[in-house]
Amino acid sequence: MKWSSSHIPTLREAPQEAEVVSHQLMMRAGMIRKLAAGIYSFLPLGWKVIFKTEAIIREEMNRSGAQEVQLPFVQPKELWEESGRWSLYAKEMARLKDRHEHDFCLQPTSEEAITDLVRRDVKSYRQLPLNFYQIQTKFRDEIRPRFGIMRGREFIMKDAYSFDIDEASAIKSYEEMRKAYRRIFTRTGLNFKPVDADTGAIGGSRSEEFTVLADSGEDEIVSCESCDYGANQEKATAKIKAPEASALQNLEEFATPGLKTIEDLGKSLSLSTSALMKTMIATDSEGRCIVVLLRGDHQLHEVKLGALLSKQKNLKGVRLATDEELRIWKLPKGSLGPANFPRENFSKGVLLVVDDAISESASYIGGANKEGFHFRNIQLTRDAKVDVKGTIRSVQAGESCPNCGRDLKIFRGIEVGHVFYLGKKYSEAMKCEVTDESGKLKPIEMGCYGIGVGRTVAACIEQNHDKDGIIWPLSMAPYELAIISLGEGAAVGEAEKLYQEFRAAGVDVIWDDRSASPGVKLKDVDLVGIPYQIIVGEKGLKNQQVEWKIRAGSLKEFVALTEIREKVLRILSEDRETLKKKAMSIL
Repeated sequence: MKWSSSHIPTLREAPQEAEVVSHQLMMRAGMIRKLAAGIYSFLPLGWKVIFKTEAIIREEMNRSGAQEVQLPFVQPKELWEESGRWSLYAKEMARLKDRHEHDFCLQPTSEEAITDLVRRDVKSYRQLPLNFYQIQTKFRDEIRPRFGIMRGREFIMKDAYSFDIDEASAIKSYEEMRKAYRRIFTRTGLNFKPVDADTGAIGGSRSEEFTVLADSGEDEIVSCESCDYGANQEKATAKIKAPEASALQNLEEFATPGLKTIEDLGKSLSLSTSALMKTMIATDSEGRCIVVLLRGDHQLHEVKLGALLSKQKNLKGVRLATDEELRIWKLPKGSLGPANFPRENFSKGVLLVVDDAISESASYIGGANKEGFHFRNIQLTRDAKVDVKGTIRSVQAGESCPNCGRDLKIFRGIEVGHVFYLGKKYSEAMKCEVTDESGKLKPIEMGCYGIGVGRTVAACIEQNHDKDGIIWPLSMAPYELAIISLGEGAAVGEAEKLYQEFRAAGVDVIWDDRSASPGVKLKDVDLVGIPYQIIVGEKGLKNQQVEWKIRAGSLKEFVALTEIREKVLRILSEDRETLKKKAMSIL
């Protein structure tokens, strides 16, 4: 392709709304343009990168035995009601009515549609296992779309769904997808880490998130560098050295006027907040009172709290109570605690949930449930009845790895892929059944597997850039090679000759044949991020040489015209094969 024939509208400055590097550089490099909040048009250069990323995904999905399908973007309400997710997705799901007043949604994901497809056609265990995938547009009406295509409302996603006769076969399919994902992200050249994660609205009993490590990431990743433990903060746990049991002492009430926060209380007593007990009030969709206890130096993770209560008590819609709810319940915010809690005031009962870093036999200071007063010597074994215990806090750097006991570290990450073992969550709800060997009907075991295609592209830029622009790995670059002719005359002729030779050799090459200044051309090619560059100038041609530049790093050298073709083809071939060979070791 000739640059003069291409639509590559580069910008010298990024738009003000572009907050992260990938958003800034994709706008500046002429890859995307904003149509509406969280909705972007891909320009030719950006679409080429998407196309190359999809090609890697397709190749590895096909290698795994998955078959490509295309499911409807607009889906009927009835399917989502069968699974119970029509109301669960709430405002994130874009809903519409057709001319007959029938309800539909724009698919945020396609578990319902694929389950319906399979239950219509698959009747016997002999037709299993199956795995179907699609690469298609999705829509989720994010309350705050941001970061360009990294968190948009409309986005491109690869989603796959496996179907098996039993749990053992389903786990085998799940493991095959985990391997395929590792191959995919290895071939993109990303520095990534698979981590345990919460299943969220997708559901199921097991999931793993593929995270690209980057400072701009929204996810907090807890990782051990001494072993392979890694988890999203929503799922992370740690070993805690529990304090020793304390001798029982009488509760001692003392006044704490004006002290509303745990930090204020600790300062007033000259104590570390780890010696204090933090009490919070939550509620659920039924309006129950849930008392939540954490160590004073720890922070509640609401997703963990909700997941724990959903699993152990089947509570739904768990959230922190509002100040108004505390007022109605006559609970003094800032002076709450488990001892002498007014359980009798709640007709639906009170549930006490305790983080596992709290020792039930140690003594703590906590609220006395009376405005401006606290207790010393609270011991849960005597002063409260614990209903649920588990990890409901955010794990902190320096805590001990649950596997090997070494220190944990905290990283920022960008989620680019997610695999879920769903089990029978959708097949039971939607009656997706087959006959087994004995002729009995049984629900199919399912898994689902997603990759954010646009997110993968954005994450690649977050990891691969410098002050001059993007630095694409060869596998994702819009073009493998750029030829830049500087000046007129002989430089143009030699550049065109090289351009035609490399095109004939199958190289994805772009020639900057514009009449723009050398500075503009060189800045544009670096901004766009073409990994390999040949610069043809009058000065070099006097010595029958061209300048060879590798975008990653600082290598620039003059190479003889007679040698440049062989050198470039050899380097490109080696580069193409390096990541593929590394990925194939994961088979």
